[in-house]
Amino acid sequence: MRILSGVQPSGRLHLGNYFGAMKQHIEMQHEHECFIFIANYHSLTTIHDAAKLEGLTRDVALDYLALGLDPQKACLFRQSDVPEVTELAWILSTVTGKGLLERAVSFKDKVAKGIEASMGLFCYPVLQAADILIYRSDLVPVGKDQVQHIEMTADMAGYFHGAYGKEVFVKPKPKLNDAAIVPGIDGEKMAKSAGNSIDIFDDPKSAKKRIMSIKTDSTPVDQPKNPDTCHVFAILRLLADPAETAEWAAKYRAGGMGYGDAKKRVAELYEAKFGPAREKRAELAANPAIVDKALADGGRRARAIAQDVMRDVRKACGLVTSGHLS
Repeated sequence: MRILSGVQPSGRLHLGNYFGAMKQHIEMQHEHECFIFIANYHSLTTIHDAAKLEGLTRDVALDYLALGLDPQKACLFRQSDVPEVTELAWILSTVTGKGLLERAVSFKDKVAKGIEASMGLFCYPVLQAADILIYRSDLVPVGKDQVQHIEMTADMAGYFHGAYGKEVFVKPKPKLNDAAIVPGIDGEKMAKSAGNSIDIFDDPKSAKKRIMSIKTDSTPVDQPKNPDTCHVFAILRLLADPAETAEWAAKYRAGGMGYGDAKKRVAELYEAKFGPAREKRAELAANPAIVDKALADGGRRARAIAQDVMRDVRKACGLVTSGHLS
């Protein structure tokens, strides 16, 4: 199975990114043909600073490699290393009705959060569809709130096939993950834009300070507490093994334990989990040629597939190009 997923380089990656997506990506590389792209074209809807975007794009690559993504197994690449994807996005836009895009929930959500309603943001699902279809992806790992985008992608493939009478694309299916929604320090969903995140590669002191500031209720130390509604426990259970998680749940319900005790344990588990990866990341950052090679190799692998697909797309459309460009 060919699996495709992308991550926007729009800020430092945090525990929500890791447990919500990256962890699954790294695990799947051992079982599937995985394509993981750094969605820097998509980031242009919010980032208009060249140096910042370039740095954040590299940071995502460093993070994935440090956390265990093997570029010999998974194809890690920059979206912009495959310019054919923007060509396909235009072609898909010519067979896609405006009404489909107007139904996109994510556009409405982002505008409600104050993101400028640019045409890039409005047409985001078309570029996303191109990202998926250009590699003939079978499965796309998503949460339930993103299933609509995969359905829209399949719709666009169908529109193209109907318009030109040729089956060029593989219609993708969503691969639902069971990853928990990770709460931020304020109890809301952890997000880069919300300022409530705990970064994956924060230094130990800063990370502990963030963890110790996680919002809790005012239940006294001696009283029983509900682990199922506690934001600290929600993060602890992601970091601890099942046996330790069960022990902490029992402590919560028994009373006599303060939230500070759980927070300190979360800080310890965080460091045990991400400390070694932080060291590896520093080594990679000091050897930029390793990261450059991984991205260049991944870009070549991805683009070779995209070019083959675009030959079929152009042929179906009647778009003639010179031989050296086809």
